[in-house]
Order: sequence, then structure tokens, then C-alpha cells
Amino acid sequence: MPEPIHGTEPIRWTHAFVDRPAKDLGPALDFWTSVTGTVPSAPRGGQDEFVTLLPDGADACLKAQGVEEGAGGAHLDLAVADVAALVASALRLGARTVADHGTADADGWAVLRSPGGLPFCAVPWQGEAVRPPVVEGPGGVTSRLDQVCVDVAPSRYEAEVAFWSGLTGWDAHPGSLPEFHVIGPPATLPVRVLVQRLGTERPTSAHLDLACSDVEAVRAHHESLGATPVGRGTRWTVMRDPAGGVYCLTGRDPHTGGLPVRTTAPGQDGPGTPGTPGAS
Repeated sequence: MPEPIHGTEPIRWTHAFVDRPAKDLGPALDFWTSVTGTVPSAPRGGQDEFVTLLPDGADACLKAQGVEEGAGGAHLDLAVADVAALVASALRLGARTVADHGTADADGWAVLRSPGGLPFCAVPWQGEAVRPPVVEGPGGVTSRLDQVCVDVAPSRYEAEVAFWSGLTGWDAHPGSLPEFHVIGPPATLPVRVLVQRLGTERPTSAHLDLACSDVEAVRAHHESLGATPVGRGTRWTVMRDPAGGVYCLTGRDPHTGGLPVRTTAPGQDGPGTPGTPGAS
């Protein structure tokens, strides 16, 4: 794999986005606020399509967007002090600009696509610094939404790993399975990146992962809130939220993101369905 070319603009904060069809945004918000211990902000945007999920006593790192086309998925916002500098680094590393919303101005932002085609945003840092806490569920089980998994075809995998490693400048290392590469930020930042090499050629997409102290207990709690299980992998369970979006529960320490705490049942060590993540 080629050595990444590191960007020069430090990432100050990260936001993960739950992207769901606009008509299903209400059920999506009900579910995701429940499992993350947050409350929804007032909607904003021309179509009221954006909502921030607000934690108590910390800075938000999760937002939701109602999309008019497609099934949605997930994407990242990278918050920086100099948006134009981050955009320049991204373009140098092979991204392309989708929309420039005044990046020459202090409050400007931009929508881009990675070399593999995943949308992401470069946005101005608003001083966020306090990571939301781990969420405690029934029976003391804990979880934390802490990862965006980029699902990429084999032909684009190495380029995508090099891109996200280079743009963020974060620590990058192979995961516990050969199809995964972890791109981990400093502990003060709330969301990391996992790049997954799929088994087939298809468009790049992304989904959200939660680190769970007990995957089975968290799964049962999520099912009580309307989610449904889709499949299992080595250390994760694939779920579908009430709005139809796929996400994963992974057997990792919610405090550190590391392996292992408890995993899925013994013997469940086959590969996940295409587009589902493993733990690092």
C-alpha cells in the first residue's frame, strides 16, 4: 500500500451523520436519540432537513439529515479552523468538490467526495471539545456511537485507506481482520474511521458503528426500540433501524474503542454480509 500523504490542517472535531429518507426522519430521530442518550435540536435548513442530536453536558458529535433521494446511509463532517486549507488537502489527495458554500469566508463549508466516491463535508470548527459520555442502558450495559465504517470495493480499498489516513493525519493501522483498516483520532475526538474492503465491486457507502460492552444485551435493547437484526459477523451484529438504515453493534470497549470486551456468541466467526463492519 502506498504511503499516505498527510494533510496539513488538523481535525478539531468530528460529526457523524445519520442520513435517512426525509419521510422517515421522524422515526430515525426517535430511535437514535433513544440509543445515544440525546435530544433533538430544532430542525434547520431550507427543508428542515438537518437536526443535531444534543447530549447533556457535552458537545454534539451526531447529526441527522433527511435526504430526498436514495436510501441514505452515513457520512462524516470534519471540523477545522481553516476549511479552505482542508479542502485543498483533500483535493491534493484525490477528492473532488461537490459544492463550495463560501469556503473563502470564515463560516464557509464544502461538500466533497473521497477518491472512492463517499460524500463528506469540511466545516468550520465551533469550539467543540467535550466528548459525549458512554451511554448506559438497561441492566448497566454500555454503548457509544464512535465509528463511521466506509464500505469500499476491492479495487478502491488501498486508495481509500491512503486518502483518509492522509487527510486526517490520524494513527492508521490494520484491523483485527485483513479486510479492515482503522484510522483512529486522538482520544479527545469522538468519531473514528474504519475502512472495510468488501468482497464485491459496488459503489462506496458508509454506515455507523456502536462500541458495546455486551453486544447481545444492546441488541435486545435496540430491538425493543424498533430495530431488527440483519446478520452476524465475527465480533458484530448487523442491525436495521426503524427508518430502514443499516448500522452495526460491535464488541469493543465503549470507553476506549479497543478489543475485546464481549463478543457475539462463540462460533459466529464467519464474514459479515457485504457492507457490514468488523471491530478493529
